[in-house]
Amino acid sequence: MTISAIMPAYNEAQRIGKVIKSITPYANEILVIDDGSKDNTSKAAREAGASVIRQEHSGYNAALKRGFLESKHDIIVTIDADGEHCASDIPRLASPVASGDADVVLGTRQKPPRQSESIINWMTNLKVTTSDACTGFRAIRKDLAVKLKLKGSCTCGTLVLEANYLGARIVDIPITIIEINRTRPIAWYHMKQIACVICWLLRWKSKRRL
Repeated sequence: MTISAIMPAYNEAQRIGKVIKSITPYANEILVIDDGSKDNTSKAAREAGASVIRQEHSGYNAALKRGFLESKHDIIVTIDADGEHCASDIPRLASPVASGDADVVLGTRQKPPRQSESIINWMTNLKVTTSDACTGFRAIRKDLAVKLKLKGSCTCGTLVLEANYLGARIVDIPITIIEINRTRPIAWYHMKQIACVICWLLRWKSKRRL
């Protein structure tokens, strides 16, 4: 089982080095997509041993898609740069993909931190059964990942719905969350994301009529 760990990052110089070192035992490649950080995120990532691609600030989805394209291995694990995810969960997420039992494995949290995520998760469950459609910690087959268009302001709900639309088998695996000192402002961009989720649900409805 060979794994590429993909990590979109924006202004995470203070934390990213520690996160990369925790991932190193579990991944064959660690690829950081520095999405136009204004601090030393790229330098800290390289010093910790990761490969780094720096791009102009384009948003999380653009960074993720860049990572999908540039990764070297058939199993991709996406992980956040802030240290919230426990790297030792990586083999558990990747194993069902490696064995051919799943195409996407979602690392599910006990409870989403924002009410807007709970709403998106409820909407997503109108089509796909999952306990956390907004997680950023997941394993996915590369050949599927590169097909995803990932429209919207983030991947909440839409990655799961798009992957399901393409025929992917999606499973949940509970993960460990590490408490970090981080403020969580109101995610106003989730208003746009809810609209994108609705578009996917309508697309599924239209598909069933064909």
